[in-house]
Order: sequence, then structure tokens, then C-alpha cells
Amino acid sequence: MISKSKLLSGSAGVVLALAATPLLAQETTLVIESWRNDDLTIWQQTLIPAFEAAHPEINVEFQPTAPTEYNAALNAKLEAGSAGDIITCRPFDASLALFQDGHLADLTDLEGMANFSDVAKSAWSTDDGSQTFCVPMASVIHGFIYNADAFAELGLEEPTTEEEFFAVLDAIQEDGTYIPLAIGAVDQWEAASMGYHNIGPAYWAGEEGRQALIAGEAKFTDEEWVKPLEVLARWGEYAGEGYQAQTYPDSQNLFTLGRAAIFPAGSWEIALFEEQADFAMGAFPPPVPAEGDTCYISDHTDIGIGLNAASPNAEAGRTFLNWVASAEFAELYSNALPGFFALSNEPVTLENELANEFVSWRENCESTIRPTYQILSRGTPNLENDNWLHASNVLAGTETPADAAAAIQEGLDSWYTPGMYEE
Repeated sequence: MISKSKLLSGSAGVVLALAATPLLAQETTLVIESWRNDDLTIWQQTLIPAFEAAHPEINVEFQPTAPTEYNAALNAKLEAGSAGDIITCRPFDASLALFQDGHLADLTDLEGMANFSDVAKSAWSTDDGSQTFCVPMASVIHGFIYNADAFAELGLEEPTTEEEFFAVLDAIQEDGTYIPLAIGAVDQWEAASMGYHNIGPAYWAGEEGRQALIAGEAKFTDEEWVKPLEVLARWGEYAGEGYQAQTYPDSQNLFTLGRAAIFPAGSWEIALFEEQADFAMGAFPPPVPAEGDTCYISDHTDIGIGLNAASPNAEAGRTFLNWVASAEFAELYSNALPGFFALSNEPVTLENELANEFVSWRENCESTIRPTYQILSRGTPNLENDNWLHASNVLAGTETPADAAAAIQEGLDSWYTPGMYEE
């Protein structure tokens, strides 16, 4: 070991050489909290290396939690002071609550925020839009992914109306080779997100209906909100034997193994399905109620990323978040995770054919978001969770659409008054 006295007595050249070595450079490690455990490899092999190449002084570790456990685990870590530096943000109310509780830093003045529209930022901003606390990362689009080989085999075409959709299901059912629809009732969010919130916007007119709910001008018991539940109830006839006990992974497996012909989907399925399925796939948007009706898609602002307000590495964290807001990240992320569509204003060239199919629907369909996410899930009972429960009951055939709609509205009425969050 070299003593301090000997080091001081060494030549200036040696001292300068030692001072210039990376060994004496101070490195910072950022830990990312996320529910996207499916993305671990992509972060480790693509995203983090790209960032660290430009910022060798900052190390990044991606430490995800199972999706169903994320909210509770993250809240517990934040309260205990053990959460990571970078927080992956759910849209709207859940992340707004974290910001209001002082757990997420204000990122309004982050340079990279200039790369996003007010609409993109709205999922991670205060109600008045004056403060933004997460960098928007991506949206996901709902629709249907289908086995194109099965469709060709049976001579089927993509349906565009509700009538055509059920005619296709009848044809698949009659042939008997495939289960028409891969959907189960066990994981309640599946019935709501892939079912009710997928097809519903075509009936409640997308943003018009969603805003009417918030304003108290519409109720879940109105015809346009009950009708998609009635359509969902019919799906059970085509979901195969035992679908009431079928989990979301079961549904995925039925489809990728070629046993089911159609998967009510979110675009996030693309990468997994292309990895696991050995057949050609196609996709079509939610069928409209009748020919000539406006097409609507759930183009949901799904994922953002913010800074733990208690992080000791705030400067490095902001550097990382500015990179996430960049065109480089948008291009890398959108192509590493086909089906997650960057919210940046920067143009992105998508390489994946199925992802391009989903995003092309924006040209002909009106976009909206899931109706339970903004404002209406701040109280108890939680509207999103209520939608999960009653949509799955309807799909399973244990509750009528009318009773489900009444229960959902009753839960919302028990705590929500239109305008209660306006200042």
C-alpha cells in the first residue's frame, strides 16, 4: 500500500495520472421501479446500455415488481424510504396521489418536457395542468389480434361491425377447430380492459362519453354504457369450456398455441405473441355497432416515468429523465417494445408490421382513454376495480349487464360529486 506521505512526495506527473484515472471518478447508481417485469431483458440489453454509453458516470438498474403487486409494493417502499430513484408511473389518479403525497418530484421545468403535447402530459399532470410529475413514455392501443392462418383456412375476413364480428365467431364455433375467443373471467382486469373498455368507446362515443361521466351528465346505467356490457355477456358463448376459471396467462397460451382464433388484445401483446406463436397474425380495431358508425379506439396513455422526491441522486435522475424524453429513447423504446407507442412529439419509424397496423387506426378512428382512470378512481370504492369485478361477473354469466351497471354507478355515486375536485 502506498502511504500518504509517499504519495505526496511523488512526482506531479504521477499525481496527475492518478487523478485522471476512472478509479477516482465518482459513479452514481439509479434504480428504476417498474411493474413491467416483461421488459427486464429490453432494459438490460438495449435501453440501459444506450444511456450508459452517453453517460458512463451513471449506472442504471431496472428492478421490476409483478404488475399486480406493484402499487402496494411501491407505496410501502416509498413510505419506508427504500424505493428506487426512478419511479415508473401509472396514468392519472394513482400517480397524482403519489405526487400530492410528496413522493414524486415536480418535473414541470425539466427540459425534455418540451417534447410532449399537453394531451400526452395530461396523464401525469395536476388537474389544472400547472405541474407535471412524470415524463410520458408510451400509450397502448386496444383491438383484436387474430390467427391469420386460421382465418385463411376458414375463409374469414376481418369484421368491421358488431354483426360481422358475431358472424365470424359463429363460423369459427361451427367449424370446431378453434375456440373463437381467448378470454377468461378469473383475472378481473382482463374482462374490463380487454373487453368492456376495448369495445365500449364505440357505444359511449369515446371522449364525449368519458367527459360526460366526469361531468355527471352520463351514468353507467345509461343505454350507451349498458350496451357494451350486453355485448360482453355474449362473449361467454364463444370463450370455450371452462373460461370462467381461465386466467389471463391461460388466455395468452390458448392463443399462442394455436387453439384459439381471436384474442381481445392490447397492443402490448405483440412482442410476446410474435415470440411464442408459430402462425401469421393480423389485427383489427373494435367493430362499430353498425355500418357507417364512427370508429373509436382506446388509445390509452399507459406509462410514464418520474423521480422519487426522496432520491439522493436527483441530478443524475433528471439527466436520465431528459434522455427518456429524447428522440433517441422514443425510437429505441418503440421498436424494442412493439405495441408501446412513444408519446413524444418526435417522429418515430416503427419496424414492426403488427405495431404499424395498430397505430394506423389513429388515422380513421377517434382516440380515447379508459374511462375509469381520470378523476373517477380517487375514491372508495375504486371505480377501476369496480369495473374489473362487474365486467368479469358479466363475462362469467353470474351478473346481468343491467345489475352490473347499477352496481358500478351506485359505487361511484357513494363518494363522487361532479366538480368536487375543481378549485
